[in-house]
Amino acid sequence: MGDWLYLIIGIAVVALIALVALLRPGRSTPPPTATTEVIAPPRVEEPAPAVAEAPPVVEEAAPVEAAPALEKPEGTASRLVRLRQRLARSQGTLGRGLLALLSRDRLDEDTWESIEETLLTADIGVAPTQQVVEHLRTRLRVEGGQAPDARAVLREELLALVDPTMDRRLQVSGEDGRPGVLLVVGVNGSGKTTTVGKIARILVAEDRSVVLGAADTFRAAAVDQLATWGERVGVEVVRGPEGGDPAAVAFEAVREGLERGVDTVIVDTAGRLQNKAGLMDELGKVKRVIEKHSPVTEVLLVLDATTGQNGLIQARVFSEVVDVTGIVLTKLDGSAKGGIVMAVQRELGVPVKLVGLGEGPDDLAPFDAGAFVDALLG
Repeated sequence: MGDWLYLIIGIAVVALIALVALLRPGRSTPPPTATTEVIAPPRVEEPAPAVAEAPPVVEEAAPVEAAPALEKPEGTASRLVRLRQRLARSQGTLGRGLLALLSRDRLDEDTWESIEETLLTADIGVAPTQQVVEHLRTRLRVEGGQAPDARAVLREELLALVDPTMDRRLQVSGEDGRPGVLLVVGVNGSGKTTTVGKIARILVAEDRSVVLGAADTFRAAAVDQLATWGERVGVEVVRGPEGGDPAAVAFEAVREGLERGVDTVIVDTAGRLQNKAGLMDELGKVKRVIEKHSPVTEVLLVLDATTGQNGLIQARVFSEVVDVTGIVLTKLDGSAKGGIVMAVQRELGVPVKLVGLGEGPDDLAPFDAGAFVDALLG
């Protein structure tokens, strides 16, 4: 009994000592066992170097093509000045040759034969040449053969041959408010399409409104060329499909001219001479179809002055096809044979109304009989 008492008392003392040790200051209680997550401290990144900010991309609008500036054609007065200058350079040979012969002390038969030959070489034609020689012989025999008189007499005879009394005005206006209709004919290569464009420039310079009809549908180049002429002076060009009906294009051009109330419609036509019957049918149809809308006020035949007598053959063919009312002589500055003016007028009985004296856009001028004869005489 005593042993057990001592044992219990010993256990109590040991427990008391352990309890005191646990309660001593400076000791911490270990944390309870648990699953822990190690969280790394946030990574501090070095700031990236500053990059210059690119300017915002501004999309450029597609460039708008500005309408081409319209050309201002040359007026008639300055054209006539240039006409005289260029005629004087190209046509003086005939007059100088004739004056040299007429100024001889003695006008014998050999001299008159030389005068006749000079006139024939200039493409004046047989009948007009005989007329001029006969008149010269008579007048110089009566009035005397001094050089100054010879020149005055020669001028009068040549002027009479050119016939300044012919009406050379272009009929560019219609009646009852309708537009004038110009039908332009001629063989390909004579400068026909170019002439149409140049006539348009003359009319625009006179403040007239114009529509062009590209009825030479068998030559795409002719249609494109005419369109270019129109664009340069702000003139509308009516065109059709390649190889289409020329009469339909002409009809549409005149209809457009009537609807817009323009002053003048100019129609370019095909110029094929290989088949005369086909040409006659085609041109005749074009004219008939146009006149369902409005009368044709002018039929202009374009001739290349350098072709000489061949030009007369062309003139005869076209005069049989359509009623030619006026002649346009192109490339007159390239030919010293100015007598073609007299010959073609006599052949057709219609006046030369316009002459071309170069390749420039305004190198077409109204024909002036007096200026032409003065140029012949140098």
